[in-house]
Amino acid sequence: MSAMKAVSAGPFELKRDDDRFSAGIRVLERELERVTLDAVLAKANRAATRRGSTGSGAFGSMRPRPVDWYCFDAADNAFPDWYPQGLTCSSDAGAAGNVFVVSWYYKPEAGERGVRLSFLNAATLRYRHVLLVEARADGGIAPIDIHAGGVAWYGHLLYVADTVRGFRVFDTRQIFEVNGGDDRAIGGAKGVYNAFGYRYVMPQTGAWTTTTGAARFSFAAVDRSADPDLLVSGEYVDEPGETGRVARWRLDPDGALRAGADGAADGVAAALDAYALPAGRIQGALSYDGAWYLSQGAGSQRNGTLIEVGDGIVRRPYPVGPEDLACVRGRGQVWSVTEFVGRRVIYGVPL
Repeated sequence: MSAMKAVSAGPFELKRDDDRFSAGIRVLERELERVTLDAVLAKANRAATRRGSTGSGAFGSMRPRPVDWYCFDAADNAFPDWYPQGLTCSSDAGAAGNVFVVSWYYKPEAGERGVRLSFLNAATLRYRHVLLVEARADGGIAPIDIHAGGVAWYGHLLYVADTVRGFRVFDTRQIFEVNGGDDRAIGGAKGVYNAFGYRYVMPQTGAWTTTTGAARFSFAAVDRSADPDLLVSGEYVDEPGETGRVARWRLDPDGALRAGADGAADGVAAALDAYALPAGRIQGALSYDGAWYLSQGAGSQRNGTLIEVGDGIVRRPYPVGPEDLACVRGRGQVWSVTEFVGRRVIYGVPL
């Protein structure tokens, strides 16, 4: 990784914060039915298209084309209020199957609806949205107002990037089916829960919060080529002549971050290492087998770039609007998602 300059990892120190979420989740356990992720996928209500025509607009002048891709349904592809950002997959999680997870943020300032995750079973080409929520001790639920620029799935846990705070943590074993259908309301009253019309909600179960306030968390990935496995994140910077940084944290087998062989001291996890990025406008970063892969955006009208950094730097053509990165290890591919209306695809290229 000689082409990536090492920098101080100190600004990326994180502190664990789990206790404040348990009371609200206990209320949901009393009021609602908890369901498995397999059950959610079995009731997926949207159809994706493999190698669909949406790819033409997203890929632009990119040659060669991706080796494979999946298109969202027409409504999700065209809807301007929700923007896809993060991507992770069952290969990151160490789980069986071929499942992709996409994070979307709600763009309008009025009527905040927070963040949703799309779970796509690539074997069936069916997917479903699940709304992320904060469960409160008084029985209420509320949307989570963050950009969700990255998501990383490890074991049962989903790490969602919170730009100025660190990571929000969600658990695939904590998914609840709501019993109300009001698509304009969210909350619980007299035993009836609504979630803007979404059938399933996933409450936040934990957080890893920056202790310094001196770093940003714009994307997320998992590196399973290291020992131990690593969580990856870093900074999107769009200022002339400036670049962001990327950092990595060790992961314990239970999915928690750790600072060293004995775990996170006092709930504090120091980053293993950090590097200066070689370019600006980096939307996603992934380390794998001694190399870095970086997705670089160029706005809504020009193709982006996939930057591979090993002993040197190689730049490859990439679609318009590339975002977060994930690795499908069994196929030796790096995958991403594009964000712009009318050109939204999940796609993979060789590592």
